[in-house]
This record gives sequence, structure tokens and C-alpha cells, in this order.
Amino acid sequence: MPIESGSCASARQAKQKRKSHSLSIRRTNSSEQERAGLQRDMLEGQDSKLPSSVRNTLLELFGQIEREFENLYIENLELRREIDTLNERLAAEGQTIDGAELSKGQLKTKASHSTSQLSQKLKTTYKASTSKIVSSFKTTTSRAICQLVKEYVGHRDGIWDVSVAKTQPVVLGTASADHTALLWSIETGKCLVKYVGHVGSVNSIKFHPTEQVALTASGDQTAHIWRYIVQLPTPQPTADCNQMSGEDEVEFSDKDEPDGDGDGSSDCPTVRVPLTSLKSHQGVVIAADWLVGGKQAVTASWDRTANLYDVETSELVHSLTGHDQELTHCCTHPTQRLVVTSSRDTTFRLWDFRDPSIHSVNVFQGHTDTVTSAVFTVGDNVVSGSDDRTVKVWDLKNMRSPIATIRTDSAVNRINVCVGQRIIALPHDNRQVRLFDMSGVRLARLPRSNRQGHRRMVCCSAWSEDHPICNLFTCGFDRQAIGWNINIPALLQEK
Repeated sequence: MPIESGSCASARQAKQKRKSHSLSIRRTNSSEQERAGLQRDMLEGQDSKLPSSVRNTLLELFGQIEREFENLYIENLELRREIDTLNERLAAEGQTIDGAELSKGQLKTKASHSTSQLSQKLKTTYKASTSKIVSSFKTTTSRAICQLVKEYVGHRDGIWDVSVAKTQPVVLGTASADHTALLWSIETGKCLVKYVGHVGSVNSIKFHPTEQVALTASGDQTAHIWRYIVQLPTPQPTADCNQMSGEDEVEFSDKDEPDGDGDGSSDCPTVRVPLTSLKSHQGVVIAADWLVGGKQAVTASWDRTANLYDVETSELVHSLTGHDQELTHCCTHPTQRLVVTSSRDTTFRLWDFRDPSIHSVNVFQGHTDTVTSAVFTVGDNVVSGSDDRTVKVWDLKNMRSPIATIRTDSAVNRINVCVGQRIIALPHDNRQVRLFDMSGVRLARLPRSNRQGHRRMVCCSAWSEDHPICNLFTCGFDRQAIGWNINIPALLQEK
């Protein structure tokens, strides 16, 4: 995530460091450590023009990759031995299961229609052991038609957050590591307003529920409230984009990334001074949001606290403490005085301000890595996403276990839920964006090819359910935001 200085290179290094621990496997075997030391000694003994720090980093990364494959190989051997053992027991009952067929993901039996409990156990064991890997390569029919409509290009660094205004005129907002927040015309892709009041990376942007006011959080340890006035340009006719199903993909080189030197925001009006600056945190302010009504705002920080402010006076109303590590996100309920905060401590917390005399807090535990975001949805549900490559749907009335779990092949960043259609948009580290329903059924993957889609990590998603042109927006480290049209009626007909 972004750092206080807002430097592009430093921001990417910070994000990579935060993600890298999810790939590493701790080893205590002394022989492995000796082997790594021997490899490092051999490498250092060779002639090379690379700096020693770079060579050591490369060696460490390749060592992690080797250990990952080694562990997969060991798990495969153990699974094979278990299959052989169960096959021997099945042979006594006149049934056999070919391991070669199992490796292809198919479980076949030569027995009669009445399969024994042991055979069923073998099937269950194999499917459970391989589901996390096989699901990543499974080909499914997309249940939605996903069309790229507009690209919003103008930032000079990665875009952390994207949001859609709740009042007329409806505009798109983006928050970037280049220290700016931009407002865009959704129809034309033209930059309308540029906010430059922060001196650090701008990590989030949220629009006031009833006024033309925006709330931004920054690495400069502050959150700013600033007013904007926009006049939408006249839309120009554009050529229709080819519709693609959500499963189409063509790989391409990272060199295809568009040149970021052209600044599409250079000629738009600039706002330099905020209406209000919220200053109480001792670390990076990573996210901020409005409470229902817009009279209070909540911020989340790397100082492990979330703060509740009175917008009119800028006074700190409550400091929400309890998380053991840095916060990553905060979200407010659209109709009730509820706040949810997520953290690197693998939990997210629900804060209840409905009763002025009682401020209760509930802790949700279910992830094994950083919870990157948690958002409210219809009814009493919360959806959380994590670096552990899962998304979980929770019922606020039952915190002990999720009601649905979605497993993916990449870390999940800031998610968003289409409340009307109950669809979750998952932005991933691996440049993909996937759509799931609330029960965990995969619906589509947004198209990504050498002509369209994100070319770097996708940081955030945001729905705009009533917009006739774009109803989903995504942004990422490729310095662009993208507007999509998701064919919801076609999706629902498939259900």
C-alpha cells in the first residue's frame, strides 16, 4: 500500500513486501538452511556485475519458488500414497480407481451402481485435496456479457481507489499514489477536476451522500474534505467496443503498458485547499468513509486505530482501538450507524454507533492473512476479502463462521458488492477481475487481452448500479481506471 512520501517506487516496494510474506514458507530444517547458505556462497564466488544486494534478493526469491514447488511435490506424493492405500482396500471389494485417471481430475469406478462408503470417501478426499488447485484451471461458461466501455487515463502513478458520486451530476473519482485525486466524466472519459491538496499518496476517495463534496485519505497522515463543482461535457459518439465473454483472455507482455507521460488531467480545473482537514492519526491514513447522513466521517490508519470525526467542527468524536496491526480499510453501512474496519491482524471488526450510550464492537475471525477490505451488503451481511486468496460472506447475527466462502488463485484487494443484484466484484493481484454471486458461484471473469483490461495489479472495484453506460469500475497499478458494462439481465436469466 502507499507510503507517507507517496513515492511511486517506494509505494510499489511497500505493497510487494506486504504481499511477499503470503508466498513464503517457513522452514526450520537445518539441512535446507545449509543448502541455501551453500548456494549463496557459490553465487558469491562467481563473477557477476550485479550488486551483492540484488544477487542476494534474487537468490532468496528463487529459493522461495523452489520451496513452493517442493512442498507441492511432497503433497502430491502423500496424496498418491493415500490413493494407493485406499485402492488396495477397494480391490478387496472388487473396485479399483486408476491413479492416472485421478491425476486428470476424473474419478471412475468399475463397480456396480451401488458404490461403497469407502469409494465415496476416496472421492471426497481427492476432491478436497485438489480443489484449491484445480479450481484455478477449470473452464466454465461465463454467465455474464462483460464489455469494456471507457478507459480513464491521466494519473502518473498507480490508482488505489475508485468511487462513484451519489448525487447529480454523477462523476467518477480516482485516488492515486501520484498525490492527486481526479474526477472524471463517465461518458467521455474527460478529467473534470483535479485535487492536489495532499502531500502524500491519496489512498481512498468517497463522495458525500447529498452534496458535491469528496473525502480523501492520504499517506500524509490526514484526511481532507473538499468541495468540487463540475460541468459535464457533451458526450461524443464513439465506436462500439466488441463484446467479449468474461472467460476470453490473451496473454501479453508487460511492455504493452501505455505510456504514462501523457497527462490527461493537465488542463482541468484544480482544487488546492480543502474545506476541512482531519488530523489525529500518527500514521498513514489508508481509507475514509462517510457515516449515514454525511455529518460524521470515519478514517482508518496504519497507526492501528480508526477515528470518528464530526465533519462540521473537525473534532475527534471517538478513537476506535483494538486491532493488533495496521488497518487496511473501513466501510460504513448505507442506512445505519455501523462501521466495519479491516486489518493486517487477519480480522475485521464491526463497530455499532446506533445507541449513543453504547458503542459495541464485534470481532470476526476467519481469514489466515491480511483482510484487505470488508463491506456491507444487503440485509445483515458483510463480505470480506483477504490476501489469503479467499472472500467470505458473513451473517452479522452469526459471527462464528461464514455462510459462503469463495476460493481464488490470487490475493484479493478492495472488493465491492452490487447490492441490487447481489454480485461481488473481486479485484486481484494477478490483474484479473472476477464476479461471484453471494452464494459463492462464479459468474464471469472480465476480459483481459493485449487490447483491453488491466496490465498490473487491480486495486479496487466499484459498482454504479443505475448508470446506463458503465455499471462497474475498476482501477489498478497500470495507472488507469476502466468502466465496464456488465449484462446483469443476461446473467440473471442463466440462474
